[in-house]
Amino acid sequence: MRRSLTAFILAILISTVSLSGMSSADTSGRQLSDVDCSGYTFEDLFDYNHANFDIEILSDWASAEIYANSWVNDSKAAIVRENIDGLFDGVPGGNNSWLSTDEREAVREIGPKCIADMDTRLGLREGVAHRGGVDWNDLEFVEDGIALDEINLVPDEHPEERQCQNMFASSDCREVPVAATDNLEISMFLKDGETSNMRFNKLPNSGQSNFTLALNATNMTHARLEFTFPAVEGLRMAEYDVQDDGVSNLGAAIVSEIHLPDGRLKIALDVDYDKMDWPMGRNLFIDLTTMPPETNEAPVWGATAPVADTVFPMFVQGNEELIVTGEDLADWASDDNGWSLDCAFDETGWSSRMNGDGDFLATAGTSESSAATCSLVDPYGENADSTRTWRFGQPLSFSATEGTYGDSVDIEVTPTLLVQSISLDLAATQSGNDGPSSGLNLGSSMATSTLSLSGMAPGSFEVHLTATADGMLDWNAYIDLGLEKENTPPVISINSLIDGTNATWSADYLSFSLSGSVIDPDGGDVSLTAIMCGDSTTGFSQSGVAWDVSLSVAACFTQDTVDYTVEIHAQDSEGATAILVINVDDPLESEEVPVPVEPGLDDSGLPALSMIATIVCMLGAALIARRD
Repeated sequence: MRRSLTAFILAILISTVSLSGMSSADTSGRQLSDVDCSGYTFEDLFDYNHANFDIEILSDWASAEIYANSWVNDSKAAIVRENIDGLFDGVPGGNNSWLSTDEREAVREIGPKCIADMDTRLGLREGVAHRGGVDWNDLEFVEDGIALDEINLVPDEHPEERQCQNMFASSDCREVPVAATDNLEISMFLKDGETSNMRFNKLPNSGQSNFTLALNATNMTHARLEFTFPAVEGLRMAEYDVQDDGVSNLGAAIVSEIHLPDGRLKIALDVDYDKMDWPMGRNLFIDLTTMPPETNEAPVWGATAPVADTVFPMFVQGNEELIVTGEDLADWASDDNGWSLDCAFDETGWSSRMNGDGDFLATAGTSESSAATCSLVDPYGENADSTRTWRFGQPLSFSATEGTYGDSVDIEVTPTLLVQSISLDLAATQSGNDGPSSGLNLGSSMATSTLSLSGMAPGSFEVHLTATADGMLDWNAYIDLGLEKENTPPVISINSLIDGTNATWSADYLSFSLSGSVIDPDGGDVSLTAIMCGDSTTGFSQSGVAWDVSLSVAACFTQDTVDYTVEIHAQDSEGATAILVINVDDPLESEEVPVPVEPGLDDSGLPALSMIATIVCMLGAALIARRD
């Protein structure tokens, strides 16, 4: 929630603070009309030890999405905190050698505006290979698309932490010295609801012919950058160069290209810059082209690739499904430049693809199954010398009566005869946690599996299936059959004493204690409330299933009653309640009151009337005191 104080700080900051003239050593004396970070870079403010930058060029070839994460350690963490505190020179609590949570929140607010003024140091240029000295198509940050976050910028429980000292600080504001060396992280990412946070002039050729990507890596220490381009047939890296003050130095960076299975190209750069080399300028140039390479080997099938006629199990529901993970698929083929599966289905409506993680996905058509002829293809259109024909379809169908169940539920399983002799395991599952499994061996007949719901929390659950069969890939999937586990109320009991009673009274008879046990059969938490004489308390002590509580009889005395009927309400996390009623006897009801004998008796042997009255008054006072 945005605090009113933060809004106040932002108003002051936006009207008074300028970052013009900023460097890592100079962040003071800025009293201009607006936030201005033009001409500066991410590294000028956040002097990191290592950073990752992921930049994806979007399919319009006019916008991009950037995600950046920087790790700042030890002495550099103190420098970053000092730089950020210096941004608030002239603002209450700012530039005072203490970094506060109010300043942190303000940075999150004004940070995108500041970054939008900064140089990305990235440019594109269409045509033949370009180097410096040309008019680059610069990438720019988009303020509306930028979001910032941090970890440990203001460390929790720092030994020198204190409440903020300035009079305008929020009530929960705390601050630490800027000299704090606790490690921190700074992240920049796409703001929710936005589609991009970088833009550039649309590349006219949309990547279909030669273009160059340029990066100014000056002062960029220990960074990894990954550029991902939209799928363009044959797009590849033709050449790259690293130049220090215009002199080629290929050893100053590691550059590699990765062809993703979905057809996109990724260029990865590992760059470093020694601060001792300042002010030397370092620039990287990546030349990309769609011209085919001079030599290219075709992809080759691997020994682990499924043989012909293998069944690929999936549900036939018209939804795209994960068939094989990229990890399992990795050894099915090999190629120096990467490869993908290209499948042509016999039946209408069926399709498949590989995503950027290398996962193989398929979508069913209207038929129960379909054969597909699949080939291997590399990024430059070269095909393997052979294909594989596989069949896709659903080996088993599953059904159950929708509704709520207690201890178990029956699942009916019907083979579709796509394969024979399937070994099947089913288990109820919630949030990745499976209950006890139930196994079946199926031939051609329907069978019923009874699933235990032990360990399932009240509410909806799915059915986790694993199936194996000769000639079929292992099937591991989840089914939503509209099933729910019913909620069972808690079970509560009370302990009895040796004499058969339940209450242990205090010495003054003003309170008593009860103890017992309570359990939620569904494994959830249980809250307890005791009600007596219209008064209620939740002051129970609970340890495991055991509980105890002490109850005062004061409310009963005010009502002039000794009806000590106690209701204990046990409620689980789903709202189901069990009530235990205990009747506690009045401990004074059967108590015999002895009459003392005074030594001075009259001639009749009876105490004087005044003495009797005195004793009665004393007994009455004692009884009232016990009940007061």
